[in-house]
Amino acid sequence: MGSSQAPTPKYVIRAKIEVDGAVEKPDVIGAIFGQTEGLFGPELDLRELQKTGRVGRIGIEVESKQNKTIGTVEIPSSLDRASTAIIAAALESVDRVGPCAARVIIEKIEDARETKREEIVLRAKQILKDWTVESMPGTEEVVKEVFGALKPADVVNYGPEKLPAGPDVESASSIIIVEGRADVINLLKAGIKNSIAIEGANVPETVVKLSRDREVTAFLDGDHGGDIILKELLQAVDIDYVARAPPGKEVEELPTKDIIRILKGRVPVERLRREVPRARRERRIKAPGEVVKEAPPVPEQIAKTVEELKGTLEAVILDKNLNPTTRLPVGELYEKLQGIEGADTIVFDGVITQRLIDIASTKDVKHIIGDRVSDVTKRPVSIKLLTFTDILARKMDKPREAP
Repeated sequence: MGSSQAPTPKYVIRAKIEVDGAVEKPDVIGAIFGQTEGLFGPELDLRELQKTGRVGRIGIEVESKQNKTIGTVEIPSSLDRASTAIIAAALESVDRVGPCAARVIIEKIEDARETKREEIVLRAKQILKDWTVESMPGTEEVVKEVFGALKPADVVNYGPEKLPAGPDVESASSIIIVEGRADVINLLKAGIKNSIAIEGANVPETVVKLSRDREVTAFLDGDHGGDIILKELLQAVDIDYVARAPPGKEVEELPTKDIIRILKGRVPVERLRREVPRARRERRIKAPGEVVKEAPPVPEQIAKTVEELKGTLEAVILDKNLNPTTRLPVGELYEKLQGIEGADTIVFDGVITQRLIDIASTKDVKHIIGDRVSDVTKRPVSIKLLTFTDILARKMDKPREAP
């Protein structure tokens, strides 16, 4: 008579069996019991061990094809390691099933407790995760999300423009506007899932609509590019707060602790407006603690070239010393630029487009100056874009010679 409560198996013996003939499960079980009986006395006899629950029910799966049978054998054991190994070796001694030759090969002995430990650890992680979320302090939504030590979520494409965004940007009561996809990814690593990137200097209509009924924070790089984008945002979006990376730093490279600190110290936009001089030529928005320098005047050669080209629909390409190397109609600029080497600055009486920027980036061009800029979505950091208006506003007098 078996035990009322069988011991929990410690190990599972797994083997495969091959029989030169067609046999059934009962034949295999009979062969195992018959050929191992009495080998090591009653202490290690399979029938006796099953009665006391030290060995569990033997699992057999067989399939017969073309007068040959193959299958698997599984024996749960609550014996110690040595006794379990003896049972496994005895199982391999089975060499016949009925009149047919047979071979049993031990594939492995699993530690059943290891599987149980893995299940316990997995459940413990889930319990800790739920516990952490439930016991979080009720801080602002942005900071609360950062405290979640969870795996970063995936970036989603939001709106008709497919803007990079966190997965919660649609449902969150507040959003964080950043510059690019890399910024969204870095915020996701910090647990912040309600950011959206504008991907360029022009503010997409999706961001304008999204910000109408949300609390909006602009979180931008601490460079001149961030100043320009903030200027655009202030004109197009009803921003509530502004946060900036330290001078010379980008949001995408900030560690989590700095992201949390900067967002906690974000500045109300009304206070920022009061701190920025109303009449400033460049109207540059500075990061907290940053010293803003006046934009340098443009060289006389650049200003002269702009004045010459305005209204001509022509383009001039200059080298790094600002010497003109090529003059051509604007309509030929895209094709001819691909064959020109040593171009540093392009000045032309036309619209700066994404196509021109893409071509110029392959030619190591540093400046593009046009009559105006179209809807550019991808702006390399290595190329500075200026308009004729920018140049003429910063026109410099002829430099004085050094004494």
